[in-house]
Amino acid sequence: MKDFKKYIEINPEKRFGKPVIKGTRISVYDILLWLSDGMTKKEILHDFPELKEEQINACLAFAASKEQGHRYAS
Repeated sequence: MKDFKKYIEINPEKRFGKPVIKGTRISVYDILLWLSDGMTKKEILHDFPELKEEQINACLAFAASKEQGHRYAS
């Protein structure tokens, strides 16, 4: 997924400017942490029904982009 900006925003008014899923206060960090702790996408979607699988995938794409040294530009 290259177009993670469709799902992720950085807004200084939300979560101290951390990247979050648009329309929520759920941060990219939260989702990455849950995945790293062993939660499946299905479990996350069950616990947070407002999320979609595409948003979780966008968090992974965002992290991959950051690892490559890309900056998020609004």
